[in-house]
Amino acid sequence: MVEQRRARDRQELAAFLRSRRERLEPAAAGLPATARRRTPGLRREEVAQIAGVGVTWYTWLEQGRAIQVSAHVLEQVARALRLDATERAHLFTLAHDRPPPERPAESIGVTPALRRLLEAVDGPAYLATACLDVAAWNTALAAVFGDLAPLPEEDRNMLWLVFASPPHRAAIPNWEAEARGMLARFRVEFGRHRDDPAFLALIRRLDQASHDFHRWWPEQDVTRRPDPVKRFTSRHGPMALEQSVFRVEEAPDLRLVAYVPVDEDSRRIVARLRQEWRPGA
Repeated sequence: MVEQRRARDRQELAAFLRSRRERLEPAAAGLPATARRRTPGLRREEVAQIAGVGVTWYTWLEQGRAIQVSAHVLEQVARALRLDATERAHLFTLAHDRPPPERPAESIGVTPALRRLLEAVDGPAYLATACLDVAAWNTALAAVFGDLAPLPEEDRNMLWLVFASPPHRAAIPNWEAEARGMLARFRVEFGRHRDDPAFLALIRRLDQASHDFHRWWPEQDVTRRPDPVKRFTSRHGPMALEQSVFRVEEAPDLRLVAYVPVDEDSRRIVARLRQEWRPGA
């Protein structure tokens, strides 16, 4: 049964590769114009040449044969065929039965629509990259946790605030459990972005700034699953907020993180803090 499914995947992969090859004009691939072609798009040998792979091997791949293909070679084929992010993901899913390795984010991509979405959330909410750099946040977050605008840009990172900002640390009653859980999730993301300069720079900074990070990072923990209900202190009393995280489809490098009050007391406190907050106060 598994082999039958993989055979269907290989045939789907073959059809997908042919369709992408046939739509690509030689000039778009950097090839010189030649006499009229019998078939549209590029030839198989041209794709193989651009990708730096053997013609026979690429022909077998496009014929749906059961051959081994590495992630590195798939990346070369994706570049040769000028695949976009969605097509690249589809290529890896058909060839490897799983999504491709994630690439470092090239742009933040916070649109006006995303900013309006943030403000539509009653509780604190923010948009962050995979390494937890905060790209945008709503009024409720500034009112409840403190405005990020006065901070240096490199400090607008949730992991940095939890480990290296005393006021943020003091606002979390069960700080160690929450910090360890956050660090475990961060390490999972780091496993997908091991060459991303943003991750590497943040790890170096935290290792120097936080004794706890310095002790816990070498433990390689990726298994902690903290309670989604986060508890915080405020000048109006304790709050319980449930955290949810969503991938942003139109900006795949971003995550939307929202905190929703779980009881009426927490809802009243968030509303009061929002009412009291003034920019720059």
